[in-house]
Amino acid sequence: MVLGTAAQASDFSEPWKNADRALIIDAYEYNSIDWGQLVTDKRVVGFINKASDGLPPPYFCFGGETDVKLCKALWKRYAVTRELFQTRKVVAKALGLKWGAYHLARPGNPVEQANNFIDFAEPAADDLLALDIEGIDPAQWMSLEDAEEFVRQVHRRLGRFPVLYTNGRTAQYIADNRYTYRLLSRLPLWYARYKPTIDVHFPMGNWQGYALWQFAAQANCGHFSCPYRVPGTPNDIDVSVAPMNASELRQQWAFGGLIDVPSDYLASIPVPLSRAAAIAGKTTITYADVATPPTVEELVAVLGARWGKFRSGFHMPVVKTVPQRASFGIVQYIAWKRSVQRTPEQIDAAFAAAADPVSTASTALDSAKR
Repeated sequence: MVLGTAAQASDFSEPWKNADRALIIDAYEYNSIDWGQLVTDKRVVGFINKASDGLPPPYFCFGGETDVKLCKALWKRYAVTRELFQTRKVVAKALGLKWGAYHLARPGNPVEQANNFIDFAEPAADDLLALDIEGIDPAQWMSLEDAEEFVRQVHRRLGRFPVLYTNGRTAQYIADNRYTYRLLSRLPLWYARYKPTIDVHFPMGNWQGYALWQFAAQANCGHFSCPYRVPGTPNDIDVSVAPMNASELRQQWAFGGLIDVPSDYLASIPVPLSRAAAIAGKTTITYADVATPPTVEELVAVLGARWGKFRSGFHMPVVKTVPQRASFGIVQYIAWKRSVQRTPEQIDAAFAAAADPVSTASTALDSAKR
């Protein structure tokens, strides 16, 4: 499946200043929302809410008094958060907003986390789903290998894929290793970077543009300044922009497909810039296609064939192919190999010419062949 609209070069530099670009809010349970004020901003098309966080808390509590209290507190928070999530979903959809949910990926069983996410969010067919990967340290966050299994489980259950939410460093790592992470690198990218421009920093690879760009958050918003403020939300609410207008985003919302790549899975490398152009700045980096690296199976097949050829070079000739003569030594063998024809007369002539060992080192027979 193909993501239809990719960000153009103009969408890599402060696209939120373009009044035609659609905006999306994403929030978690502690963000207060004034829905009546929020919907006065007609550029806001969607609302993505945090759903699950890692694995669900245990349903039954065991252990000492402290352990039981902590277990019950975690379960109460989980239940209240889920109730708030479902309430916000009803309100947002009633106000005409597109709805989405994201899962914060933690270390642990990725299949169970995917099940927890789906059971928590109870997504409709037109709800956006997102996997939030905050980093590549498997001790703190879900490993990228587990993330691919998470995505597979979502697809097994729902028949579609989530969007990948991540920061610039993690996105670049996935793009650089897209032949290892063949699934993650093809998910529509929800890109988190809080700078005015992202042109030279964007992780080109399978991604040629973003599906959403989270450009405003606590990292660059406060009481006094923020790239964009949405009415009815906190000063540091997370705001994302889409590389399309509201109507186009509504048509593509929930995404759910994979970024299309050529059938032979081409890689790309940046085309070098001249020094003058690089110093001048504001240049557009273009990428040239190169052949995909060989797979492990292809390497094994090629090395196996070459090893077979190398080993066969040490084999002695089959005995029955050598003329049976009473005095057939190395000199006669060389003469026999050098002869073009294999008639008895030609072999006898070659034997006669090669009788002297010194003459076998000459080029007489080679010259005759040329």
